[in-house]
Amino acid sequence: MSTVGRVFVARLAGLPVFDPNGDQVGRARDVVVTLRAGKEAPRVLGLAVEIQGRRRIFVPMGRVTSVESDAVILTTGTINLRRFEQRAGESLVVTELLDRNVTLEDGSQATVVDVAMEQTRTDWLVTKVAVRKGRGRRRSELLTLDWTEIDGLTLPEHEQGAANLLAVLEKLRPADLAGVLHDLSDKRRGEIANALDDERLADVLEEMPEDEQVELLSGLEDERAADVLEAMSPDDAADLLGEMQPADAERLLELMEPDEAAPVRQLLAYGEDTAGGLMTSEPVILAPGATVAEALARIRHVDLAPSLAAQVYVVRPPFETPTGRFLGTAHFQRLLREPPSTLLGAVLETDIDPLPPECALGDLTRHLATYNLVAVPIVDNDGHLLGAVTVDDVLDAVLPDDWREARERRHG
Repeated sequence: MSTVGRVFVARLAGLPVFDPNGDQVGRARDVVVTLRAGKEAPRVLGLAVEIQGRRRIFVPMGRVTSVESDAVILTTGTINLRRFEQRAGESLVVTELLDRNVTLEDGSQATVVDVAMEQTRTDWLVTKVAVRKGRGRRRSELLTLDWTEIDGLTLPEHEQGAANLLAVLEKLRPADLAGVLHDLSDKRRGEIANALDDERLADVLEEMPEDEQVELLSGLEDERAADVLEAMSPDDAADLLGEMQPADAERLLELMEPDEAAPVRQLLAYGEDTAGGLMTSEPVILAPGATVAEALARIRHVDLAPSLAAQVYVVRPPFETPTGRFLGTAHFQRLLREPPSTLLGAVLETDIDPLPPECALGDLTRHLATYNLVAVPIVDNDGHLLGAVTVDDVLDAVLPDDWREARERRHG
């Protein structure tokens, strides 16, 4: 699709943006428009493009050579890498206009699902609006209308949904979606959080700075907040609750299922800069009689973090932390070299000692570095496995509290 013609914005969002040399600049995330008085079509100012570091920059529409089905091509010239800041009078189509409730000429109500822009001889204008009229997909009607045939997009929206915005953002990784939420207004951020399912919101929360985690979770109803905490890994849930007021944290723990709250309470009992405070209580745990094939099947799970998939922890029963006696670890590289029927008890690595939960952060960091480990088992005085600390847990602890924001500023 060239620039001559109609471009629907929801399809544009996420497309890679290339300079004339074929080098990727970033990805288009939104379209910046200025709404005008009366029924006059909004003028398209440019694109909000996400570049390295999840930072957004502004690219004027005059720099766009073509918009194709799989890419946006820019003209020659220098790109201003200054962070995009939305100005008064500007609107973001994907973020602010999708899901808006509007009134049609016949007085009926509809919801905006997409917006189309077209290039004129001198400018780009928003000319068409795709709306869904009625409730439910089977009983609703999808219409594409002229901008002049609708009313309500220039007014503040008090009850705005999020379904169509989420459809645009659904393919984003949790870390990227966390960056998008960071740039939204408090109202819009809350709407998106309420529309995400528990697992997706839990993944996104784990990628946000701690103060934003607390703010977003506190904005949810208590029952929903407890459900989201249950969907988080116990160590991340404990970190989040540790940032809240004790009374608020205890209230949410009481609302969680007892078996979900128990490991979180256990982690909260340790100091935040100790191995116990950093560990996850859900590493991959198997019996010595399990086979290499079983172990490889477990660590192949798509939701398992690479650092946790690096090794299997072999213990006597019971197999939930705190387990029976810890026997040793089986590293995935060793597993790959062994016949599938080999028992884990025959391939254990026992030459590196586990650490106690009281181990200080500095000692823990040196231990990982000394032995080139990506994870280390944590055991109590009786040799029961309590959990494991991974290298990403340690990085989160040793980096400054605002490292996510600092990273973005360095690219600014």
